[in-house]
Amino acid sequence: MKHVSTSYGRSVGSIGHLFKRAYSTKQEGGRLAGKVAVITGGGDGIGRESCLLFAQHGAKVVVVDVNKKRGGETSDLIKKSGGEAIFQYADVSVASDVAKMISIAEQTFGKVNVVFNNAGVMLSEDDDAVNTSEETWATTMDINVKGVFLGCKYGIPAIQRAGGGSIINTASFVAKIGAATSQLAYTASKGAVLSMSKELAVIHARQNIRVNALCPGPLRTDLLDKFLDTDEKRNRRLVHIPMGRFGQAKEIAQAAVFLASDESSFMTGTEFLVDGGITASYVTPL
Repeated sequence: MKHVSTSYGRSVGSIGHLFKRAYSTKQEGGRLAGKVAVITGGGDGIGRESCLLFAQHGAKVVVVDVNKKRGGETSDLIKKSGGEAIFQYADVSVASDVAKMISIAEQTFGKVNVVFNNAGVMLSEDDDAVNTSEETWATTMDINVKGVFLGCKYGIPAIQRAGGGSIINTASFVAKIGAATSQLAYTASKGAVLSMSKELAVIHARQNIRVNALCPGPLRTDLLDKFLDTDEKRNRRLVHIPMGRFGQAKEIAQAAVFLASDESSFMTGTEFLVDGGITASYVTPL
C-alpha cells in the first residue's frame, strides 16, 4: 500500500538550501532554551521545519521518523547549525518503537519536556465509506490515531518525570468540518486526535502537563503541487481559503513552537487552528 504523507510531506528545496536559511544560528536563551523535544515525522514538511525551528529557539531535539535518510538529514542540519539533536528511528504505530524513542531521549538528554506527535499519513486509496477498504482504514487509524495514543502513553510519564511540559498532537482543520473531497479515514482519524487531545488535557491539567491539538489548514507541499497540477484545480481550492493562499510548513512549525513554549502556559485542550481562515468561512470571500 502506498503511503502519502500529510504531516511531513517533502519540504521544498535541497538540503543545502535549507541549511542556508534562517536556521543557521541557534538562539542562546531562546524561547525553548533548556527544553528537550521529541518530534515525530521529523524527516520532512511540518516535522522537519519544526525540528529546525525548535533547535533554533534553544531546544535539544530528538528527530523521529521511519525514513532513516531523511530523519538523519534533519538531525545533521541541526548539528551543523550549532544545535543539539539526535535521530531515532520509530514506526509510531509500534509500541516498542515509541517506548524506545522516549527512553533514548531521556538517556541522551536527561529528560523530555515536549512531545510533538506530528507523524501521520493520508493514503491515496482513502475515499468514502463505500469505496475505502478495511486495510486503508486500519492503516490510517494505526498511524494517525494509535501513533498519537502511543506517543502520549509513553511520553506523558517522561514529562511527569521532568516536572511537566507540553504535548502537541497534529490534528487538522478537517477535524472541524466536512469535505466534498472524499478522505473518510483521514478525516475520522483527525477527529479522533482532536477528541483524544481534549480528554488528555483535562486528565493531566493539574499535573503541569498541557495537551493541545494543532490543526493545520491546506499546506503548500510537493505532494499538493503534484495533485493540484493545473490552475483550475488550485483555484477550486484556493477560493475557499479567505487568505487566498496555501499555508507553509514553517507557519505550522511557528505555531508548534508557541505551544511548546512557556508563552502558552495557560493553554490546554485547545483546537489551535492555523488554517488561513478556512474553518471560519461560510461563503466564498469577495
